[in-house]
Amino acid sequence: MELSRLAQILRENRFSEGSISFERTEVKFNLDENGKPLGIVFKEHGLSNQLIEEFMLLANRTVAEFTGKKGTQKKLGKTFVYRVHDRPDRKKLNSFAYFIKRFGYRIQIKNEKTIASSLNNLLEDVKGKKEQDVIENLAVRAMAKAKYSTHNIGHYGLAFNNYTHFTSPIRRYPDMMVHRLIQHYIDGGKTVSEKKYEKMCQHSSVMEQKAADAERASIKYKQVEFLQDKIGEQFEGIISGVTEWGIYVEIIENKCEGMVSIRDLDDDFYIYDEENYCIVGRHTKNKYQLGDKVKIEIKNANLVKKQLDFYLVNGI
Repeated sequence: MELSRLAQILRENRFSEGSISFERTEVKFNLDENGKPLGIVFKEHGLSNQLIEEFMLLANRTVAEFTGKKGTQKKLGKTFVYRVHDRPDRKKLNSFAYFIKRFGYRIQIKNEKTIASSLNNLLEDVKGKKEQDVIENLAVRAMAKAKYSTHNIGHYGLAFNNYTHFTSPIRRYPDMMVHRLIQHYIDGGKTVSEKKYEKMCQHSSVMEQKAADAERASIKYKQVEFLQDKIGEQFEGIISGVTEWGIYVEIIENKCEGMVSIRDLDDDFYIYDEENYCIVGRHTKNKYQLGDKVKIEIKNANLVKKQLDFYLVNGI
């Protein structure tokens, strides 16, 4: 109980200092003995998760401050591995702010402090609403990607000046680099080659992205497998993407995403409006916009391509 109380204090302080709350819904599968998905459930992020998260962040931050805060890195002259996150791209933020106005939301982007606090307020406001996933996804895309580097620019998303990856429920190679460097410096060792470690950091960032891509691909594979025997069934969904070749729809009850080809919208000739995230019928003026709720029918589930195709039944 005491640890949980302290974790909530750490959490509250972190957000008051400008940390951004990106808590995405994670998909989990119920599998049979042969690995076939029987159902899809969503992982919940409860108090126990927050306890582990806050003390993990504290450990990572404390270790980074070993070379970062107790005298600047330049003064110490010691090369170290940091987990860094750059400031968001202003152009992407402006585009995001313009988009969410269509749903009646606003964010303040005058300075870093107002960006963080207004983003947190926005992410809290959209919880449970039809546009939640769309806005959360676009908010993440407006942010820079976190990476590993020997050049400590701080971690914008966490609002930490010093941060690294020292511990987690999994053991990453950058964690091992940090463990070895800490021990090396405790033992009185001289600084290591910055050029060598920066190259290792870049490699780790690339491998991290490949692992994330592989994870997304595996989830998509299981989602397609889950819907293979549901051809012809209808589901409610949210338009999660709009392109010149069609609209992407995420099914609400299971988070499976597929595409409605613009060629299958035979009631009109639809024109892609990139600026307004929608397609519009030339004659009927029917509009399908990012965030709209629609009903779809499963047209095809291609396991090899990890691809789902839908028919649009109607807007809701």
